[in-house]
Order: sequence, then structure tokens, then C-alpha cells
Amino acid sequence: MSVDQILTLFVLAAVVAALIWDKVRADVVALTGAAVLLMTGVVRPVEVQSAFASPAIIALASLFVIAYALELAGLLDRAIASAVAMCRRLGTGGIWLLLSMIGSVSCFLNSTPIVVLGAPVIRDVSTSLGLSPKRFLIPLSYVTILTGCCTLIGTSTNLLVDDMASVAGQPRFGIFEITPVGIPMALAGGLYLFLVSGRLLGGRYAAEEREGAPAEIDQAHIGSAQIGDARLFEVKRPLQPLKAAIALVTFVAAVALATMGVAPIAATAFAGAVLLILLRVISADEAYSGLRPEILILIAGMVVIGIAMEQSGLAAEASELLINSVHGLNPLIALIILYLLTMILTELLSNATVAVLITPVAVALADSLGVSPRPFLVAVMMAASAAFATPFGYQTNVIVYQMGGYRYLDFVRIGLPLNIITCVVAIMAIQFFFPF
Repeated sequence: MSVDQILTLFVLAAVVAALIWDKVRADVVALTGAAVLLMTGVVRPVEVQSAFASPAIIALASLFVIAYALELAGLLDRAIASAVAMCRRLGTGGIWLLLSMIGSVSCFLNSTPIVVLGAPVIRDVSTSLGLSPKRFLIPLSYVTILTGCCTLIGTSTNLLVDDMASVAGQPRFGIFEITPVGIPMALAGGLYLFLVSGRLLGGRYAAEEREGAPAEIDQAHIGSAQIGDARLFEVKRPLQPLKAAIALVTFVAAVALATMGVAPIAATAFAGAVLLILLRVISADEAYSGLRPEILILIAGMVVIGIAMEQSGLAAEASELLINSVHGLNPLIALIILYLLTMILTELLSNATVAVLITPVAVALADSLGVSPRPFLVAVMMAASAAFATPFGYQTNVIVYQMGGYRYLDFVRIGLPLNIITCVVAIMAIQFFFPF
């Protein structure tokens, strides 16, 4: 191995160990790794610059600004108030309907702020109905993860895989190109949660709570989740109809223009965010506040590590190792192995880390088998988000883990079967909609 490969492998191992240790913020860990690679000359400053200016970063930052404009205009508060009234009328069925509605929003907006906004509502409504919040908080996280897999912009993981695949010479994905795979996964997973999760974690509120009121979010424990204190999102904002209408139309237009191929989502979302500032729907200072730089920096830092793996040849050697292990196998078997490997790694590492590690391997694996890389890339997108069996595989899991006062094994009990179900459905759908 070359010196650059050894340094890259050392940094990668250190970053992985730090993420598993979970005592240092994930964005700080990623930045430290990028800084070491830059100082040792494994990557050049221009390559670091390209990581921070990638289309995935631009798209996410712009969508964060638009979502924050919707929040400041009071539209989210009005929607939440209506949902609370509905749940009080319909009881348990209303809560499940609310979960479905929140999930549908997660198809187009990052799931982390959605769960931060929705978790206190689910907790308070279920408590008022005499039901344990634990029956619904884990499903809230899982539903947003599943629906986030339905579009390219539903989760940062999909954007990151698309970005890394583009670096490897693959054409970019359309916003709804992965929808035929994501929807069956979401429907199967949602049905499982509706039928089974209540039996595994259910019961009346008084019988289920171990220590009285649900646990508050421990900011120190979940620093790597990058979500802040959920109570900050509970500030009631009056509805401003004109600003809310402009922000909503801007968001819909950005998605529609990208869908029709007028411009990439990074361009349309960026233009939409700038337009909202020019129209004074949101001020420049407020836009900066809504950027959520900790998430953006985490992704950019992981992209730098991915670039180092490419430049040093470490990714090529890892690809060759996996390729040799599946040499001569049917492409479907290779796809299943790749999916399972990605899913297992996602339970241990951040989804951004896994996306960076596995995407180049997926492209090389498909090339070695002489088949299209598309099904393998879709498998990475789905498996890198399908983290259900641990509370630390995905940011939203961490939020509800603390708020609901769950035990670690609660996630294993519900999430492990969900992993199996979504894996089977995803492989079947990928094989049908993305032929080799």
C-alpha cells in the first residue's frame, strides 16, 4: 500500500471509531478527518473546495432555507394545530393518520427537522388520549425514514449517493426516479408498523411509563445527531398568509421545475431560496439561521474522505476485494450482498459515511459484472437509509430514543424485522424497475 492509502485508511478508521464512540459531534469528526487529509497532502485544497460546493450541499442548504421560511410564516404551526384537533376527534386512528401525513411531507423535506417538529406533538397528543407515546414515537421516526426513500430529495443520503455516483461518471438521478422502489418499501414498512408495533410497545400510558413523564432530550448525549433542543421548535408562530403562500408556491415550483428537467434540483432550490430573500419572505439573517450548517459540514467532510479514497486508490482496492468475493455470482446475488453489507454498516456508522464508502464500490461492482450500475446505486440509497435496528443508525432514531425513554432493545425488537421486510421488498422492486 502507498503512503496516501495508509493515511487515508488510518483517517477512515479513526473517523469510524469516533462515530461509534459517539462522544464527539459527527460534524467535528468529519471536519477533523478532512483537515488531516488536507494537511498530509492526500487531498488538495481545490478538492476540499469542490466537496463544500457540491450540488448535494447546495440543494440541501437551499431546501433548509425554504423549509425555515415555511416555519417562520406560521404554516407549519397551523398544520400542526389542525392535526392535533383531528387526533382528538379520531383517537388512535387519528395519530396513525397524522403519522402518514408527516411521512408524506418527509418525501420532499429532510426528515430530521420534521421529526423535531412532530415528535413533541405526537407525544402530547398521545398523552392526552391516555396512550403511551412509546407506541408512536418509534413509528414516527421509521415512517419519515421510509418516505424519505421515495424521492431523491427526501433524504441527504440519496443526494449524497447521487453526487458520489456522478463523480464516478454516472448520470444523475431524477427526483422521482427511485419512487417506484421507495413507495413499496414505505407501504410494506408502514403496514408492519401499524399492525405490529402497537403490540410490541403498546399498552396504556400509565402502565407503560417507567418513570412518569417522558424523558427530555439530553443535548449532550445526542450531540452527533445534529438536531438541537426540540423545545426550540415549539415556539408558536402566528400565521402570515401572504408569506406562507409565497413560500409554499416557491417550494412546489422548485420541485416541479426540477422534475420537468428544466434545471437540477440544486439550481431550482437555490433560486427559490434567493427569491424568498428578495421578496422579504425571510430575511438574510433568518436564512442563515435555517441553513443547519452542522449537517451540511458533516456531509462535506465525508465527501472529502470519499475523494481521498478515490485519489489514493483505496476505493479501487476495496472494490476489487468485494468484486473478487462475488466473482462469477449471479448479479442478483451480488445485489443482495451489497444491500446487506450497506444495511449492516448503516446500523454502525452514519448514513453519510456509508454512502461515501459504498457508492464507488457499487459502480465498480456493476462494471465488473457487465451490468448497469443503476440497480446497485438504488440499493445503496435504500439500504443506507434503512437503519431501524439501533437507535444510533439515523438522526431521527436518536431524537425519539431520548424523548420516549426507550430501551436500546426496543429498537432491535421492532427494527430488525423491519430491516428484513424492507430488504426483501426493495430487492424485488429494484429487480423489476431497474433491470440489470
